[in-house]
Amino acid sequence: MYAIDHLDVPPLRSAGGTVRLPGSKSISNRVLLLAALSVGYTDIADLLDSDDTRVMLAALAQLGCRIEPQADGALRVHGLGGALPVKQAQLFLGNAGTAMRPLTAALALLASVHGGAFELSGIARMHERPIGDLVDALRQLGCPVDCLGQEGYPPLRLGNETPQTLALDQPIRVRGDVSSQFLTALLLALPLVATNHAPTLGTGVSSLHPEGAVPSWGGPTTGRDIVIEVVGELISRPYIEITLNLLERFGVSVRRDGWQRFTIPAGSRYTSPGRIPVEGDASSASYFIALGALASPTPGSDGITIEGVGLSSIQGDIRFVEAARLMGADISGEANRLHIRRGAWPLKAIDLDCNHIPDAAMTLAVMALFADGTTTLRNIASWRVKETDRIAAMATECRKFGATVEEGADFIRITPPRQRPAAGPPQGGAAPLGGSEPHEVGSVGAHGWTTGSVHTYDDHRVAMCFSLAAFNPVGLPVRIEDPKCVAKTFPDYFETLFEVCQTPAQAIPVICIDGPTASGKGTLASEVAQRLGYQLLDSGALYRATALAAQDAGVDLDDEPALARLAAQLPLAFRDHKVFLGGRDITDPLRLESTGGMASRVSQHLAVRSALHALQLSFRRLPGLVADGRDMGTVIFPDAPLKVYLTASAEQRAQRRHKQLISKGIAANIDSLLADLKMRDHRDSSRAHAPLKPAVDALLLDNSELGIEQSVQQVLNWWQGKTVFSET
Repeated sequence: MYAIDHLDVPPLRSAGGTVRLPGSKSISNRVLLLAALSVGYTDIADLLDSDDTRVMLAALAQLGCRIEPQADGALRVHGLGGALPVKQAQLFLGNAGTAMRPLTAALALLASVHGGAFELSGIARMHERPIGDLVDALRQLGCPVDCLGQEGYPPLRLGNETPQTLALDQPIRVRGDVSSQFLTALLLALPLVATNHAPTLGTGVSSLHPEGAVPSWGGPTTGRDIVIEVVGELISRPYIEITLNLLERFGVSVRRDGWQRFTIPAGSRYTSPGRIPVEGDASSASYFIALGALASPTPGSDGITIEGVGLSSIQGDIRFVEAARLMGADISGEANRLHIRRGAWPLKAIDLDCNHIPDAAMTLAVMALFADGTTTLRNIASWRVKETDRIAAMATECRKFGATVEEGADFIRITPPRQRPAAGPPQGGAAPLGGSEPHEVGSVGAHGWTTGSVHTYDDHRVAMCFSLAAFNPVGLPVRIEDPKCVAKTFPDYFETLFEVCQTPAQAIPVICIDGPTASGKGTLASEVAQRLGYQLLDSGALYRATALAAQDAGVDLDDEPALARLAAQLPLAFRDHKVFLGGRDITDPLRLESTGGMASRVSQHLAVRSALHALQLSFRRLPGLVADGRDMGTVIFPDAPLKVYLTASAEQRAQRRHKQLISKGIAANIDSLLADLKMRDHRDSSRAHAPLKPAVDALLLDNSELGIEQSVQQVLNWWQGKTVFSET
């Protein structure tokens, strides 16, 4: 996950490969709650690991639910069977509507049955998301529910520590035109009080006992059905279908009369299915369906394959496939897999009622940028009460790309930009990419393609949708602000995207940081790469690793042919800020002074440098690269848009190295260090091939009097000035 301020996505050219989706958020949090309410334990396979599921898991643990990871990767949830071992708690639920709404209903009922009291809160945006219709329905039942801030919004207090008499003899009425999560919450919670047991003495309510417990009252009685009536049109019906399907898996069969009346039979009782897999997220699949539809296939590939969700999915958002086909995508599939190829191009404009795919429909808004006319997405009023006001957000951000956008209470209309030459170079002066095929996109648009910095509103779907705008036909990069917001449902989204996308090497930005030994270039490069989310190439590590490999193999450091053969097959890997040689962690041995001296000798051999050249070039991968060394800007990446030559006086560098070694408990003599540095400077700058010197267009940075943060900020400022976002 890119936990950085912003991520610049370079212009992308083609795509191809296989994507394995994370588990569905909607299914994951429903299954977690159902498992916790059931009798027995449930093993959940392929559960989504994200912000929303983590807050649900934390809440269930606070409520006394035992959760155990299994050796096969499943998560075992020990059900509470309707009991309430913890009767008071304060639960923080972030911005997870799939946790806030169902837990509100379940805990309101359980607090009323058992005499509990709970407070539920979230981030500021959660406190702006309406929950009044669910609160009204729970109050109809007789549950004490208080809004602790604005009426009709979280935070909430549920229960008052006193058992309540619940009114279950009349239908419970709930609005369906704001969010389907209100109805889902009631459907998940009400089986807890629909048992065919007699009311618990003194409360007048049905009480579900823990597994193995014996009721203090006699045997079962007739009990009663519980009826829910939906007021107004029910939106997002596919999400209700997910709920009903999962209720069935946990032993509760709800009768449905159209979409207005739902009956929970008397005697309903949650029982564990034993093991249940979580489908891949169909909403997340929409981004890769769109990717396959709008990107040219990478040579040697046949489009995009998605695993983990298929045409038999229980998720309503799988119907995004239908919408994508209307726009021209070529899609085939089976039970648990989809395959997408570009079909019609440009994509076809559509006019579509999106009530059945409310989340995935956001992806259609970005696909509309690549269409041959104006696209209208209707019946999307629920967008306004999601993680942000999504209609307003999508309208604002689409305009940054040159689209003409009209928005209404429940629709958005998008006329795409026209193709026109880029006004300037993209990242760092690289030449703009042409479209993958010559064509005029959206010729009816009023403006040409532009780019911008996408504000994501702490909304994961905004971030993921607009990453696809990097396929714009004029070769402009796209900046995604706060990319870590994707952690809500798809923490590794951008890594997954970059794995299946390709673009010419010259479109991938490179920052070169060259300089003499002990100038601090390795530390500076690492920090800059981390701030930008770029790959890191420590070229010195390649020469040091070659020296260590030679030492291990008994190869003389003057045997150029043997060293070159070693370098060509160097099994080197960089992971988690560590360096591995043949699977062995060599991070610490690499930093020894003796290793540095051997590396300086190794680097003099032209055959070794040639052998390592291709390896260094292979580090130029999406979304960008920061490379440090002695000849990164002069030899390896001469086309890099930003080259920095970092230096400091030999005396200053010797003092830094001395302090570093002493801090690690390594004995060092500053006079010896200074002499060694001067000798290596002379050797590196006077060698015949690729001598150490600044590139002619390098920016000089003397950090003798600068701290690392000052140096990092200077390089980042220079880089910002090289991008098309320098005005933002």
